[in-house]
Amino acid sequence: MERSAAIALLHQYVHEDGLIRHCLATGAIMKSVAVFFSQDPARWEEIGLLHDIDFEYVKEDMQQHGTVGAQLLKTAGVPEDTGEIIRRHNHFLHTGTYESPVEITLQAADSASGLIIACALVKGGHLSDVSVRTIIKKAKEKSFAAGCDRNRIALIAPLMEIPVFYEHALGGMMGIRTELGFV
Repeated sequence: MERSAAIALLHQYVHEDGLIRHCLATGAIMKSVAVFFSQDPARWEEIGLLHDIDFEYVKEDMQQHGTVGAQLLKTAGVPEDTGEIIRRHNHFLHTGTYESPVEITLQAADSASGLIIACALVKGGHLSDVSVRTIIKKAKEKSFAAGCDRNRIALIAPLMEIPVFYEHALGGMMGIRTELGFV
């Protein structure tokens, strides 16, 4: 699926600006990290873009989130393996472990996107003023971006060092900073 088609599909179900920004940021992180793992950046970006497609639809019900998303994606003709990754990303429902790099990266990107957005907001909306050092420092402050699950980010540590992950995450988001509403 082309990026523009994935974004159009996202907009069919997601209308809140903050959630759209989160999905765009997660997609950008996924795309950047895919390059690190020599994987398909377009596919990984699509997964990140669409991972919360059902969040408003299910009214944030974590007992349905992901499962309904996979069904919506199947109806839209998205490959079932992509839908399965999105279904399993809800760690409140999925009690197993994440073993594949794409699933682990989605866990990390889902949380890191909020952390990095929060960093940019305290920098006056200037993503360009955020550094890896800033992200690491702010990640240590439990009250900062409290909704960001640092344990989900830590899942990527066996595959790549956390500072390297943050470097890719920030770089991916910088690539779409104007689309995210940052400078």
